[in-house]
Amino acid sequence: MYTHEKQIIQAGKLAAHAKKAVVLLHGRGSTAQGILSLQRHLQLEDALLLAPQATHHSWYPYSFLAPRADNQPALDSALALVDEAVAEIIKLGIQPANLYFLGFSQGACLTLEYVARHAKRYGGVVAFTGGLIGESLDKANYRGDFAGTPVLVTSGDNDPHVPLHRIEESIAILRSLGAAVTAEIYPGKPHSISADETLLANELLVK
Repeated sequence: MYTHEKQIIQAGKLAAHAKKAVVLLHGRGSTAQGILSLQRHLQLEDALLLAPQATHHSWYPYSFLAPRADNQPALDSALALVDEAVAEIIKLGIQPANLYFLGFSQGACLTLEYVARHAKRYGGVVAFTGGLIGESLDKANYRGDFAGTPVLVTSGDNDPHVPLHRIEESIAILRSLGAAVTAEIYPGKPHSISADETLLANELLVK
């Protein structure tokens, strides 16, 4: 088991010139630089970008469907690192209403887990193939009010890592916390980010 070193890569606009900020969370085996490469496909020209880097290139060691205790202390450490990125953004003067989150795969799971534990009116949330974390979901872990925050969740209908039933469970909890969730499930889509998914993400990010 491991904890995460504080390593957060900053890109995009300087805070003084940014209209919004985006926290980007990479997938298992990837890097902060890897998720930042999505800049080529996303409309983030006016945004400050913060991409935390997972120690050992993984936010937690086992499947997101494993018992939470099995993924500790890495999971809590990962959530704390996301919280540090958010605190840094707020300290720079960007308010939560102009704060966005985007993650892929393991990073999408971490994204949804973080925002559901800290629900408030954010600019928006994009989860490319992800769901809330744990063998079972305890609604007591999730609190706050999204107050209509737009949330986009996308995935294939038979993804090898993220089963559809967990996506549906997660969406129900997000909606119960006041999120305006859009879900797009693609037949036979591989475990990757498609051009159509980035188009949908851009519709959310430019608001």
